[in-house]
Amino acid sequence: MPSSAGRPRASSAATLEDAAQELFLEQGYDRTTIGDIATRAGVSRNTFFNYFTCKADVLWLGFDSHVVNLGERLAMLPSDLPVTEALRRGILDLAVGFGEAEVPWAVTHAALMGTGEELSASGLSRFTQQARVLQQFIGLRAGADPDDLMPRALAFALLAAAVAAAAAWIDAGVARRPLSDYVSEAIDPICRGFGGRGLGDVASEL
Repeated sequence: MPSSAGRPRASSAATLEDAAQELFLEQGYDRTTIGDIATRAGVSRNTFFNYFTCKADVLWLGFDSHVVNLGERLAMLPSDLPVTEALRRGILDLAVGFGEAEVPWAVTHAALMGTGEELSASGLSRFTQQARVLQQFIGLRAGADPDDLMPRALAFALLAAAVAAAAAWIDAGVARRPLSDYVSEAIDPICRGFGGRGLGDVASEL
């Protein structure tokens, strides 16, 4: 395992992620400081904050880079698509971007790194943020208040199903199929159910 001494490497989020992964495996998440990560990466502590707002953000680099444009992806879908079909396509499009190499190390090595508790805490805020993106999209397409019950329920139901699918994908190990297969199996019944109640044809109930 590399020493903790600094080393000249290109300053980037990926470099800092590599350094963090090494340190979390060596000494655990809680015992690793932002200063430790910066030193291992061969950059200043201030440089760390050019890419991340806190230590927990390093755990989510891959996820954040994929979902950052979810709202824009949804907005680009044809306006005549039923709401639930548009949501389905947008979420599956994101899932296709996660290949075998994108299995999150922070999750697969959570026991060794001691990242489980932090993943739960920091993951909740990300879940809520993405739910808000979906609610806003549903409200816009359906001509409804995003904070009404139905947009809120649909957004959270889809995200919860997608999270469950991702967990099954990770647990499947070397036998895993593409993530989009798991996500489709999880969200399709939800889309059909909400679509049958009026959301599928631009939400007659909203």
